[in-house]
Amino acid sequence: MAYLKQFWQWVRPYLHTAWAAVRWFFRRFQLIRWMILIGLTIILIASAWFTYQAKTADVQNIKSSLQTKTIIYDRKNQEAGTLYGQKGTYVTLDKISPQIQNAVLSTEDRTFYSNWGFSIKGILRSVFNLIIHHGQITGGGSTITQQLAKNTLLTQQQSYLRKAQELFLAIQLTKVYSKSDILTMYLNNAYFGNGVWGVEDASEKYFGKHASQLDASEGAVIAAMLRSPSYYNPIDNMQHAVERRNLILGLMVDNDKLTQAEANSAKSETLTLKDTYTDGNANKYPYFFDAVIEEAQKDGISQDDIMNKGYKVYTTLDTTYQSEMQSTFDNDANFPANASDGTKAQASSIAVDPNNGGVLAVVGGRGEHVFLGYNYATQLQRSPGSTIKPLMVYTPALEHGYDYDSTVQDKKQSYGANNYTPTNATGTYTGSLPMYMALANSVNTSAVWLLNKIGVQTGVKSLARFGIDLKKKDQNLAAALGGVTTGFSPLIMARAYSAFANGGYLPQTHFIRKIVDATGKTVVDNTDNTKKRIIKASVAKTMTSMMLGTFKYGTGVSAAPDGYTVAGKTGSTEVPSSWGYGTRDQWVVGYTPDMVVATWTGFATTDKDHFLVGTSESGVAPIFKAEMSAMLPSSPQSAFDTKDAKSEATLQTPASSSSSGSDVWSNIQDGVQSGIDSAKSTVNQWYNDIKGLFN
Repeated sequence: MAYLKQFWQWVRPYLHTAWAAVRWFFRRFQLIRWMILIGLTIILIASAWFTYQAKTADVQNIKSSLQTKTIIYDRKNQEAGTLYGQKGTYVTLDKISPQIQNAVLSTEDRTFYSNWGFSIKGILRSVFNLIIHHGQITGGGSTITQQLAKNTLLTQQQSYLRKAQELFLAIQLTKVYSKSDILTMYLNNAYFGNGVWGVEDASEKYFGKHASQLDASEGAVIAAMLRSPSYYNPIDNMQHAVERRNLILGLMVDNDKLTQAEANSAKSETLTLKDTYTDGNANKYPYFFDAVIEEAQKDGISQDDIMNKGYKVYTTLDTTYQSEMQSTFDNDANFPANASDGTKAQASSIAVDPNNGGVLAVVGGRGEHVFLGYNYATQLQRSPGSTIKPLMVYTPALEHGYDYDSTVQDKKQSYGANNYTPTNATGTYTGSLPMYMALANSVNTSAVWLLNKIGVQTGVKSLARFGIDLKKKDQNLAAALGGVTTGFSPLIMARAYSAFANGGYLPQTHFIRKIVDATGKTVVDNTDNTKKRIIKASVAKTMTSMMLGTFKYGTGVSAAPDGYTVAGKTGSTEVPSSWGYGTRDQWVVGYTPDMVVATWTGFATTDKDHFLVGTSESGVAPIFKAEMSAMLPSSPQSAFDTKDAKSEATLQTPASSSSSGSDVWSNIQDGVQSGIDSAKSTVNQWYNDIKGLFN
């Protein structure tokens, strides 16, 4: 102690001198005044900025936004559903039970009808909580008006900036709307768990009643969920809901909204749950509606606006096709078996009108739909397998002098310096065969031989005309079999095949025909949808004649819808032989003159434990056959203007060997048609019956 006393006596004069110097410095330069001035200036600037933000916010349209929903119309201009974000069925204040109103006011904002949109006590309470929680924003202290501002105009982020914005917006709301309007908007916008917004939908969800019919006990439960919808909703947590209800009933007594006897009676009431809530058509066609929102964003309309500003969106949707496609996907029997760990194989499908590019139906995946989640029909990037052959190989071959019945090689041979050696899945090679048979039976060696003959760049340019750009590193012979590093989606493939179905034109695929805003002004117009000719009509016709064989005697026999004529192509990609017998991806792209349908299946992530085991007869074939069998009866059922290439070849075969030598098929008939063609047909039909669709 003596040492400390001596130290203090020694240091004290120096401290006194230092303090005097500090005081002189502050007085000399008036630092305190400057600090006060700077602080007040910052507050003034911040207040001006927040006031400007509040004045320019879309406050005036909150009420109309909550009352209106965007309506989706199908291609026949019939209402197909609605879009809305974070709002339920809007009801006026006189349609909301006074017991709900009193319960909410007693717990959330007792001074609601007398405050200016904010509460001094609430702010001081928030500051106190901020101090005891060491600067952490814990929430609370917000009035009903502030909560409405947060829910409708701000994010849910907890920050000092957001709290300040909330306060100034609350003041502006109070200037623009009456207290009754603010309370009505708040109760119609609040979230009550289990996917419902607003007191009307919450009342139906939990009690099977309209909001106007709830008593004090039920009204207190509704108010309880405002604190934490997941923790206090009676469906998931009845005990917590009852405890919170009883607390609120006590607060209602304190706030002179109930007598003690009325509160006791309400507390003794047993909650009877009943769910009569329905969301109408809001989620009837989820993947299509997701695609509409995404396309609207590309057209310059934000997600928030398209869902909340009361637009009328006229789409290309065919509700019959959409319902049938969704029913197909709801039936697990149509799909490949799950992996050993229970993981489902994914799948997607899309139907396009080849004449105008309008998407008629789409299902973007299996399992529970996630709002604006991954869509396997529009966002997938997987190898298309042999479905690329008609686009990259056979179409340009016809344009470079080959005919549907030209002879092409079917031999196991190597190409280039790297000795690329394609093989057939059957393991058999016939030497040569007619081109239509090579396409229908998806003969790998023939496709690669033909691409090598016409040139890889010729194939690459052909793909580009179909709207598919092949990366430089993928521009090689392997691309003829779908050997690409960056794949394509069913939407891209359906668009490309539309050119075969419509006589040679590439349409611009779209989900939206036009969008009309709340004032009646057309803000998006896709009705004048132009399409570009990319191949001659004669080439498209010949390609269709060859692809009719896919479903008659080729790799698509097991996918063919009974009683209907479909053209198209199948495809698949292999897995390493060490994994077992199966594929990564399986495809069918099929069409009639009225619709093009592209279907894919495979696992979200492919590895040795997650791939399509076995043949496509238990893979994509049942999916495609089921959806086409369901959709085609409702289609116009327009007939193709050509016959199957094999039938054409048979009709053009001369009756004797003395026929004109100018007919190529005639010259090789005895040597090929009777021998090679017959042998190849026998082998491949046997293979199709046993192994399925794909190479």
